[in-house]
Amino acid sequence: MSFLKKLFGGGSSGEASAPKASRTLEYNGFVIAATPYKEGGQWQTCGTVAKTIGGEVKEHRFIRADRFADEEAAADHAILKGQQIVDQLGERVFS
Repeated sequence: MSFLKKLFGGGSSGEASAPKASRTLEYNGFVIAATPYKEGGQWQTCGTVAKTIGGEVKEHRFIRADRFADEEAAADHAILKGQQIVDQLGERVFS
């Protein structure tokens, strides 16, 4: 029965929930959070870049094609990609 619920969308899947941050870093006024998730037996690079602007928290989510065998390596890469986004786009990432 559980299999049928998942197959037809009736059950809740733990993977469908919002990914939790495995690591965060404050960088140039932004907060970068690595949120890698398991995909096809590997860890997908994913994260968020956030900043409070005018009292409102703005957030940009990014996903990259890079995959890794372990969560720690994917989190390290997500932090690097987040830093790259901040360096290249700054606050324009929210527009």
